Amino acid sequence: MATTNDLKNGLVLRIDGNLWTVTEFQHVKPGKGGAFVRTTLKNVMTGKVVDKTFNAGTKVETANVDRRDMTYLYRDGDDFIFMDAADYEQVPVNAATVGDQSRFLLENQEVQVSFNDGAPLYIELPASVELEITHTDPGVQGDRSTGGTKPATVSTGAEIQVPLFLETGTKVKVDTRDGRYLGRVSS
Repeated sequence: MATTNDLKNGLVLRIDGNLWTVTEFQHVKPGKGGAFVRTTLKNVMTGKVVDKTFNAGTKVETANVDRRDMTYLYRDGDDFIFMDAADYEQVPVNAATVGDQSRFLLENQEVQVSFNDGAPLYIELPASVELEITHTDPGVQGDRSTGGTKPATVSTGAEIQVPLFLETGTKVKVDTRDGRYLGRVSS
């Protein structure tokens, strides 16, 4: 247990049986009335974001979240198999937990997996990854109706938008949060 005075970004709280991460907090002391803490919380499982206000000094239940560096090995049916870098233990994480992150997940890639009471909660990829374009149509000279971009499929199977001049076989850097093209990777 902690009080609202102990709140900080990244802290995970257990509220009504759900886990919530503190993304923002602000201590407010109005001229009249008691102090309070305004927070923005993100549900660990669903990603839903809510605003919640606590009276100052209120007790809140914190959850113990263990973040471990792991390596993605392979996919086995609906499970993604990760290996703990510390003790080489292999841990299956179901596809629902991995979610959209699977679009940019490469074998032997380093990720962080967060656990609560031994159960995997979510994975965190690096901010960007380097992927190879496996298929894209040639860009048509003068075609600017799409803002100078075209769809391309990368080595993980995800489809992203890339500039017209890129060709199949080019290595590109991709933002894992929103799938944006960040630039070419020189070999």
